[in-house]
Formats: sequence, structure tokens, C-alpha cells
Amino acid sequence: MSNSMQGKRGLIMGVANDRSIAWGIAKAMHDAGAELAFTYQGDAFGKRVQPLAESVGSDILLDLDVTDDASLDAGFAELAESWPTIDFLVHAIAYSDKSELTGRFINTSRDNFKHSLEISAYSFIDVARRAYPLMRDNGGTLLTMTYQGSNKVVPNYNVMGVAKAALESATRYLANDLGPDGIRVNAISPGPMKTLAGAAIGGARKTYKHTDQNAPLRANATLEAIGGTAVYLASDAGACTSGEVIHVDGGYHVLGMPQAENL
Repeated sequence: MSNSMQGKRGLIMGVANDRSIAWGIAKAMHDAGAELAFTYQGDAFGKRVQPLAESVGSDILLDLDVTDDASLDAGFAELAESWPTIDFLVHAIAYSDKSELTGRFINTSRDNFKHSLEISAYSFIDVARRAYPLMRDNGGTLLTMTYQGSNKVVPNYNVMGVAKAALESATRYLANDLGPDGIRVNAISPGPMKTLAGAAIGGARKTYKHTDQNAPLRANATLEAIGGTAVYLASDAGACTSGEVIHVDGGYHVLGMPQAENL
């Protein structure tokens, strides 16, 4: 699949640093021949993203706040000035107050619930609506990132589990809505990752170690594996895949209990 993205252009949303899942995907897309644009929010993240973007030959960086309609409108208008069409969009954006990613789910606050659902789930619908005019004539691919805490209880994941459940449902509804226009919509579900976002969840190190020891492949996902899956989904090889949640977690999602040696 070394040239499978040749001639394709896409927007990557959610790069925080070189350990981000979004960056792993961006790197794989670039290596497969794609041209990339990036978003960031605020100067602090902009300073981190710019050298990464430059390393893959990108000079399109958009300062974009997914909670602000004006910011979204301006960002996609700016993108359309450079590229009248795009072939894919990667949405790797999620947020919850760190103080509520530990302890009991019942203590979730109203404000954090609304904020978490807005950024982690609704934003995918919002950016899909703005990406649609850039894809509807030629088709394309929308990708987002989820986690199995959406359908199984994971300690401390709390409100993010609810947000990811909403995101996965949105993926299916968007896939049905946009399918007639040749636009595919899928989610990738990695296991625990050593990322900035993952570190915010209480007990992250224990969770990472547990899945590493118990997954059928006895390994957590790598950025390269996630990136390769994204390339498949966005390339012509994924032409008939839509509405799916693709697990890239060493097989951990199939387990009902830990391995015998870890009981």
C-alpha cells in the first residue's frame, strides 16, 4: 500500500505531538503518498504542530475551535481556498475534564457531560457537515477515533465512555446519510495508548499493562498499525467499508476474562 494514497488530499484534526494517534495516521498517510492539511487550537498547540506538518511537506495549518461555529466556518473556507476538494478527513478530537476521569461515574457534572459530548461526539457531525461540500462530487472518507469503553465498562473512563458510544452511533448514522454520495464513514478503535489524551485517564498505566499482557497478540496497538488501518480505510482498498468500528487492539476486545495466567 506504499502508493495507495497517491493523488489524495486530506485534513488531519487532533495532532497534539509526535505521539498522538492523529500523527501516527498522518505519517502513514504521507508515506502512502497523500497530501495533508492540519488543524490545531491555539498558539501553544500550533507551535507543536507546525514542525510536524513541515516534516511531511504540509503548509496548510488551520487554527480551529470545534466549539465555535465561526471558527469552523472560517477554517473550512480557508481550506477550500487551497483545495476545492478533499478525499479524507481524520477526526481525532476528544475532551473531558481530567478531574472526572477518575473515581465514580455517578459524580459526572452536568457541565462536563455537555462539554465532553460536544467536543468528543458532536464535533464529528459538525465537521462532517462542513467537509461534505468538499467531498460530495467525488466521494471520500471520514474517520474518527473511538475506544471500547463505549460498550464495556472501563475503570475511570466514565463520561468518555458515553461520549464514545454517541460517537460510534453518529458514525453509523453519517455512513447511512452520506453513503449515496460515495462518502464512507468509519471509526478506528485502538486499545490503550501512551498519548497525551490517554494519560489523562485515571489508572492509565495499569490499563495499558493489563491489555498488553492479556490481549490475544499480547501487545497493545502501535501508531504504525493504527496508521496502516487508516490508510486502508481511506484508500481505494476500503471502497466497500462504511459504518464500521475497526478494532486495532491486539484482539483484546474479544476477551470475556483475562488470560488464565493472569486470573
